[in-house]
Amino acid sequence: MHHPVLNTWEKSNDMAAAARTVCGGPFAGRSLKAVMGWDGVVIWDPDIDPVDMLEAYLRRVAGESCGQCAPCRLGTARLCDIMERIMDGRGDRADIERIRSLASHISLTAKCDIGRTLARPVLDLLNTYEEEFTAVIENRRPVRRGVYVHVVTAPCINACPSHVDIPAYLENVRMDRWSEAMAVVRKDCPMPGTIGRVCVRPCESHCRRGLLDEPLAIRGVKRFLADREMNGELVTKAPTAARRSQKVAVVGAGPAGLSCAYYLGTRGYACTIFESQEGPGGMAAYGIPSYRLPREVLAHEAAMVEQLGARIQYGVTVGKDIRIEDMAAQGYGAVFVAVGAPESSKMRCEGEEAGYRCFMTGVHFLAESARGRKPVEGRRLVVIGGGNVAMDCVRTARRLGFEDVNLLYRRTEAEMPADPQEIREAKEEGVIFHHLVAPVEIIARDNTVTGLKCRRMELGEPDASGRRRPVPVPGSEFVIDCDVIIPAVGQVCVVDCVLPEEDVLTRWKTLVVDQTTFQSDRKAIFGGGDCVTGPATLIAALAAGKNAARFIDQFLQQNECKSDTTDLLMALAESQGVFDPDETFAYPGQTDRAEPFVMDPEVRINSFDEVEGGLSAAQARAEANRCLRCYRVLMAAVDR
Repeated sequence: MHHPVLNTWEKSNDMAAAARTVCGGPFAGRSLKAVMGWDGVVIWDPDIDPVDMLEAYLRRVAGESCGQCAPCRLGTARLCDIMERIMDGRGDRADIERIRSLASHISLTAKCDIGRTLARPVLDLLNTYEEEFTAVIENRRPVRRGVYVHVVTAPCINACPSHVDIPAYLENVRMDRWSEAMAVVRKDCPMPGTIGRVCVRPCESHCRRGLLDEPLAIRGVKRFLADREMNGELVTKAPTAARRSQKVAVVGAGPAGLSCAYYLGTRGYACTIFESQEGPGGMAAYGIPSYRLPREVLAHEAAMVEQLGARIQYGVTVGKDIRIEDMAAQGYGAVFVAVGAPESSKMRCEGEEAGYRCFMTGVHFLAESARGRKPVEGRRLVVIGGGNVAMDCVRTARRLGFEDVNLLYRRTEAEMPADPQEIREAKEEGVIFHHLVAPVEIIARDNTVTGLKCRRMELGEPDASGRRRPVPVPGSEFVIDCDVIIPAVGQVCVVDCVLPEEDVLTRWKTLVVDQTTFQSDRKAIFGGGDCVTGPATLIAALAAGKNAARFIDQFLQQNECKSDTTDLLMALAESQGVFDPDETFAYPGQTDRAEPFVMDPEVRINSFDEVEGGLSAAQARAEANRCLRCYRVLMAAVDR
């Protein structure tokens, strides 16, 4: 029997169209027949049996219940019993009302969102297909069994590029199961000490707790676990597989490269990482100052990768000392390119190509400072830019002894892409911000910087980024006297130095790869991180390395790279979004967020000691207790 198409997904006018869009991208040739989840139901294949679909969904929800509240623990089990009775031909007409009543009761009384989001899709399905349920009960109509896949997500998980199961590790911290919590983290994040300090926290901006009072200190709890691991207070062992015979080469020991090698190590592969610098971490080491990310943290996390069988060869530049073309002959079955974006973008300012002394890019300035050097001398310094690199430059300059530190940004503070915490702490350290100002010309005498000619700007119509375009104000030029100019307006990829073939590079010199499998047109070459996306976040680079490792394994074992239906379903969840910024709560302002100790500004500018401390065990436990456990179940019917 064919059933009518159904679409009750609240926040999408056409969930089916969204699914078809996803299927038409990296999942071409794969199909979804129906979707059921927290926000409704979509059935666009008339052969789907709604009775079977409801039974499968309830069974999945019951399996995800944590069991810590009676409504969800007992109620979902009861719902499964009722559906089993209906499917076996032992149901009665009153069972339909029992399902309605019980699902509604669970949604009203459950403590977490596994139960609280149950009623909407269940009632949608029952109300639309009540005749079908009645026919199964009264006429014992046979139920056609389908094949289903599911994913479990949450607003914070969905926002995290690596989909770390944040509620799960918070739950373990709440119960003082630290090793178990760290095992959850390491499943999707191999550098928790680094991420626990410098992640830009997309998860926290999508934390539903923030709509009630304040977002959870997710990054802080992750750092708490990482610090305990470094101190030996907890022990985690990465799962390892039998040693594989194939070898994998990784180009770059930055976050993406280390992540790929870590997860390949858990799958049994011995990796060789070729790194041109003298130490691990890439831009995390040479672009993030030690007052934010101490070098011993990176060293510890690189050592964890080596413990899984990776070997890091420092001081080796691929493309110069060794060529990718030669790696196959040396026994490498696959290559993962993760060279990042280590060069600086141009300001398009007159004089920046003149070679003036005391003009230095932000990337170079930070790298030299990370090596313990003072790259330039002077008292007055100007940094141009509004991102985290610009913030790192001005804050580093204060620690190097520059007295007059200025930051120029051509838009307003509201448009600055830098982390608000970095902006706030830079101001506390005495950095002077100049908004709506753009550089025009570098002024020099005797081939040495003496000033910067600037122009006032005003905001016009939005540009391609969605931000209002800065427009010059006629006749508004002025000069800032300075000894040093540091542009930090963006970064550039250098994949062309490693892999010069034009057919696998874009005009922006990024590597072209499949967005799901990370495989390039040269089948044995994969890539991820900034060299594929352009400059992005550290957690996105870690996610790319993790996901690429999975498909490199598939390529080496099966000689193919194919996504599965779980990839498809997660992509669909991402396309629809999970976080609802307009959601309201009845009793706001209930708890306060745990905040770590931060060194006083007048003290911290005198050294590169770490500025921010970690959470205490009591703080971490209390913070974990604030989690609302906002899990969502999304299930789809798929082809057999």
